[in-house]
Amino acid sequence: MKKLLLATVVAAICSYPVQAEVDISGFASVMGGKLTSGSGVALFGLEPTFLANYPTVGVYEEDWTFKPDSKFGLQMTAELTEGLTATAQLVGRGADDFDAGFEWAYLSYTLNEHWTLQAGKKRLPLYYYSDFFDVSYAYLWIRPPADNYTWQIFNYTGVNAQFNYQLSDWSLSGNIYTGREDDAENKLLSEFFGTEPVREIWKDIVGGVLSLNRDWLDLRLTYMTYQNERYSGGQRVFWDGEDTRRGNFAGLSVNIDYNNWLLLSEVNRLALDGDDYDTYLLSAGYRIQQFTPYVSYADFDSDGEKHNTTSVGVRWDFHNSAAFKFQFDDVNDKGIGSNQVAGDSKAITMGVDLVF
Repeated sequence: MKKLLLATVVAAICSYPVQAEVDISGFASVMGGKLTSGSGVALFGLEPTFLANYPTVGVYEEDWTFKPDSKFGLQMTAELTEGLTATAQLVGRGADDFDAGFEWAYLSYTLNEHWTLQAGKKRLPLYYYSDFFDVSYAYLWIRPPADNYTWQIFNYTGVNAQFNYQLSDWSLSGNIYTGREDDAENKLLSEFFGTEPVREIWKDIVGGVLSLNRDWLDLRLTYMTYQNERYSGGQRVFWDGEDTRRGNFAGLSVNIDYNNWLLLSEVNRLALDGDDYDTYLLSAGYRIQQFTPYVSYADFDSDGEKHNTTSVGVRWDFHNSAAFKFQFDDVNDKGIGSNQVAGDSKAITMGVDLVF
């Protein structure tokens, strides 16, 4: 099904050389970093490690590397006829040895000035920065804090309806979506948390997003429910005798951009099979001409797994389409025994984000 949708979108973009107006844009990040200290996890035989990006397993160790946060992307949008648009986004990440793949591939149909229908492969809109997670130039940090952006599934294939209205001084927009994701060999569960291939399935996904914006205030509410199915080493995984489990995700973000001050926040809860997984982030920055120094704190808290990250950094907008960033991260892993993730760590990262 995913391959059919992908082929349909790419064919739509490529088959209308005269009729369609094709817009091509791109983004890139060239980031290098290293671990400055870390404990690792002796129980797992894990050497000192800074896990910067959970879904893609972006890992920094003691030697300098440019792979975990470096990436490039191209987005092609073809305006077809009578409100129909085809979009495809190709992304190559250093964490995947720059093997490029289609992250987005969908068709859009504009019903009227308020509503747009879409079908295909898209980013799962769980978090505030989900839709532009790969476009690092679009946000303050080198990456959104990993303790908050933790989950192993970040795309879905399905249908959605987007809407936008103007209510007095408020801009109101949102998204209603449904679909599924079947990841034949999930990278986080297979490579970092496991020793054999793990097939991760999120099915019967139903969710919605509501955003409200007025001048310097941005509010966002999100909710999603889904069924989780999993296979490890080809064998079906059971939870308390059941071969599926229900997950319910809810989140709130409040962001303020006022008089050069940036105050960013997100709080989320995933209720999964009777357990609650709570995450949040708080970040503050202040623009001083081209420079924006910032601090950030993110936290993950469940019954067993507990960790947080304190970050300080600076963004320098030295070009209209490029920014240099430097960031120091201090991870405190408070999990006990098998509930540890990667142990305590400290790391530095620096490099350039750009759009074109």
